[in-house]
Amino acid sequence: MKVYMSFLVAAILLVVTKMDAQEFKGKAIYKSHRKVDLKMDDNDKNSEMKKQIQEQLRKQFQQEYTLTFDQYQSLYKKNEKLAAPAPASNGIQITISEGSDLLYKNIKEKRFVNQTEIYGKQFLIKDSLITKSWTLVNETKNIGIYTCFKATFSETYETQTITEEGKLDKVAKDRLTTAWYTPQIPINNGPEDFNGLPGLILEINDGELTLVCTRVVMNPDESIDIKEPKKGKEVTQAKFDEIMDKKTEEQMENMRSRRGDGEKVMIKIGG
Repeated sequence: MKVYMSFLVAAILLVVTKMDAQEFKGKAIYKSHRKVDLKMDDNDKNSEMKKQIQEQLRKQFQQEYTLTFDQYQSLYKKNEKLAAPAPASNGIQITISEGSDLLYKNIKEKRFVNQTEIYGKQFLIKDSLITKSWTLVNETKNIGIYTCFKATFSETYETQTITEEGKLDKVAKDRLTTAWYTPQIPINNGPEDFNGLPGLILEINDGELTLVCTRVVMNPDESIDIKEPKKGKEVTQAKFDEIMDKKTEEQMENMRSRRGDGEKVMIKIGG
């Protein structure tokens, strides 16, 4: 296997060298799937409610994104689609509200710009790209016509949970992220904020979110113009996280004050 891998890597590096000698651009289309695991009391009423909510969330978390890229820059955004009305069942209707984010990355300059809107206000998050400590794994698989290599990284991250009293509490969790990248497209980039591997990332899974590339178009006929977003109040990522925490706590307070008189559940994600 090691001998085979050596020949395979050498062959791919030859292709990479030829491609790297010329400027190229492209588009990669990704589809998302998110694992939904709700915790409720195990009585019959809550069990049925849990199934309904999970199914509605599963469908609404299925989105499509486009990564437009050249050798050093990229623009990542969600593809618009017609909103299908979600019929309420037993008084439950889940609505996912997402902002029209634009994520610009400049790999050469090691920075990103994220244009996003929350609660009617637009922000322009500017900060440095974080290079993750990837571990390269001696394992391959094909995604479409591309030979992909496996890479992983482990991290401890902070997330929020709702206590029994209905308050937000921050907890630390461990997470293993697995990526599949192809050196056949020699750019140090990928979907969302992922980067730092010797080839375009075509698949990502962090245990909850999965992003899979369904189509790649290299050097398309139509013109590709990657423009850095400019609209919104400029903040760092740390400052934006602080604002989000405050807004989330305010939303929780509003929900507690109206508890018991609503029929809809509104979940806002980044917008």
